[in-house]
Amino acid sequence: MEWDYSYIDYVEEAMKRKIWAVVGALPRESKYGYQIYRTLKLNGYTAYPVNPKFREVDGDPCYDSLSSLPVIPEVVDMVVPPNRGEQYVEEAAKLGIEFIWFQPGAESEELVEKAKNLGLKVIYNTCVMLETDKRK
Repeated sequence: MEWDYSYIDYVEEAMKRKIWAVVGALPRESKYGYQIYRTLKLNGYTAYPVNPKFREVDGDPCYDSLSSLPVIPEVVDMVVPPNRGEQYVEEAAKLGIEFIWFQPGAESEELVEKAKNLGLKVIYNTCVMLETDKRK
């Protein structure tokens, strides 16, 4: 995949948004989905876990889809493999969500292009935990 670094401009914008969904959040503390969700919560963000396999993450209700969230998030953080991400990209676009952030390993060239073509502001090739730490 040839990297397009235009996403860097979106990182600052996205980090200013306070309502996030973490697709692929799960209740196992050793997993990135949990760590990202918890990092956002501990740093003043309202974060919602999205994973149809679980009912709860870190004591909070876990949602089946972006559409089932009580609010529309401003940023969707993707922590699922690319082959599981397409439905969430499409759903984010339908809901009018502005930003989609692919954690390392959650992106593919096709999925990034699809998200861009659907009008989403796409961030990839950087980790939200790293970006959160930079702002402490």
